[in-house]
Amino acid sequence: MSAILFEAVARDWEMRETFTTSRGPANSQPVVQVRIGDAAGNQGRGEASGVDYHGETPATMLEQLEGCRLAVERGATRQDIRHLLPAGGARNALDCAFWDLEAQRAGKSLLADLQLPILTAYTIGIRSLEDYEATARRVSDYRLLKVKVDGTDPLETIDAVRRGAPGARLIVDPNQAWSVDQLKQLVAPLAQRNVVLLEQPIAVGTEAGLRGWRSPIPLCADELVSTTDDIAAVVGLFDMVNIKLDKAGGLTESLRMADAAQQHGLRLMVGCMAGSSLAMAPALLVAARCEFVDLDGPLLQCEDVSPGLVYQNGWITKIPDGLWGGRCS
Repeated sequence: MSAILFEAVARDWEMRETFTTSRGPANSQPVVQVRIGDAAGNQGRGEASGVDYHGETPATMLEQLEGCRLAVERGATRQDIRHLLPAGGARNALDCAFWDLEAQRAGKSLLADLQLPILTAYTIGIRSLEDYEATARRVSDYRLLKVKVDGTDPLETIDAVRRGAPGARLIVDPNQAWSVDQLKQLVAPLAQRNVVLLEQPIAVGTEAGLRGWRSPIPLCADELVSTTDDIAAVVGLFDMVNIKLDKAGGLTESLRMADAAQQHGLRLMVGCMAGSSLAMAPALLVAARCEFVDLDGPLLQCEDVSPGLVYQNGWITKIPDGLWGGRCS
């Protein structure tokens, strides 16, 4: 069935506070939202932030989407767009819109069988030691916190978070800021501080230094792995992979990645590049298979789509009808 509606627009989600990682600060999250529809009145939606460290911006994503408009309007399917667009934000937004449209056409819900609640990490961006402690205290009821760090004083940072949230499990995410030697020096004291996961601690391209070494804290590859084709390079170096729909180019490829990773004995995490509940909802289908979930984008923003996911103290407790993927009740 050909699409009679194809819309792609850019928008910015304002952040609650300046969000800083080792790559720098951000005050808003730019996204692209896609809507496709058919003659029967069914409409599917998707949202993507893109991958900024791959050079993606709303402008580049909109240009890619415009380039495949004619093919979609002539009847291209979700399976076709894998060959029309590269992995990245544009394909993610369109792929998720197709999933939504297909569910509506079939009269079913993609999310109805998910077991709720789902625990998600809450991310604390880079800040002063005093602010790390204060922020951690504010969310001390959350069971899983993800702490962004750089190469400066990471142990002092974790101690500050520990003072604020002594009972939380911690994920530490340097976003490639550490050397392999620094990682090996830090891992034992971090394990003593109840850090349960290290997410992409070292720079992409230096991972050969991990060969033959076993970390007492599981290591999760993030920037190193985008699509299924990257999975084999992780084996023997990292314990887990962080699947993000924006990196993979959509839910379709993300599910393929999950299959491939598990076939290689790798454990799974699902993450996000921020964004609204419209971007988080498709990733819940991956989250159902994951040991760690990091889908806190709406919690970091001033506003969300309506209706949006319901979060309570780090748990996703409700998926409303009308968000994405057909009806949930």
